[in-house]
Amino acid sequence: MSALFGALIRYRGFIVGSVRREFQTRYRTSMLGAAWLVLQPLAMILVYTVIFAEVMKSRMPGVQSTFGYSIYLCAGILTWGLFAEIVSRGQNVFIENANLLKKLSFPRIALPVIVTVSALVNFAIIFSLFTLFLVLSGNFPGMPFIAMLPLLVVQIIFSIGLGISIGVLNVFFRDVGQFMTIFLQFWFWFTPIVYPWHALPERAKAFIKFNPMADLVMGYQTILVNRAWPDWTVVWPVLVAGIVLCTFGLYLFRRHAAEMVDEL
Repeated sequence: MSALFGALIRYRGFIVGSVRREFQTRYRTSMLGAAWLVLQPLAMILVYTVIFAEVMKSRMPGVQSTFGYSIYLCAGILTWGLFAEIVSRGQNVFIENANLLKKLSFPRIALPVIVTVSALVNFAIIFSLFTLFLVLSGNFPGMPFIAMLPLLVVQIIFSIGLGISIGVLNVFFRDVGQFMTIFLQFWFWFTPIVYPWHALPERAKAFIKFNPMADLVMGYQTILVNRAWPDWTVVWPVLVAGIVLCTFGLYLFRRHAAEMVDEL
């Protein structure tokens, strides 16, 4: 384990450079360039606000703010987007970089790290705009906002663990990646993002309790919508699951790292 972290530190320049090149490649041929990083989430926030707060007059029970449902929706979609990006890109990261793995000598574990850092940079930009919207609209949650950090750490650990595990398995069994792509779509709808938790029947609530992302997303929504501290008793099992997945993913990676190049 220490050897892996040591290798990542030694190759930190490679990781930072790869993230920078990824952004440059993504927006190089665009007239507005990196401005799309701001325009896309800004458009999403405006659409949700206009449609749900003004047109549909959607309200959350017990929430006085006109923007209650818009904030609820954005909180879920933005945080789910971070999770889905890390997992979906992580499952293909070794396959997509097959030529790089064959030609260059570098710690292969750097590839999932690059994916994660890139996703976090995207998330930071988008969520900063969302936070600005909360402040300007008078909906900033105050002190509970600092609880976002531990929730984010737990989410990253869980996402990385799942992404690495699926990524290694996908090299040897390509059906794993295909299945995960479909599964993520169902997973989204089994997470209370579009619909509120209280609207579900009791049988559905009992089923969704086994969804780790539901606990995390509802934690974010509790902070941003209800301006309250999340229930930490439902968060620590997700942390344990994330640590288990990270351990399993690193075990698979270390055991099959040499075989992956041949398989690719």
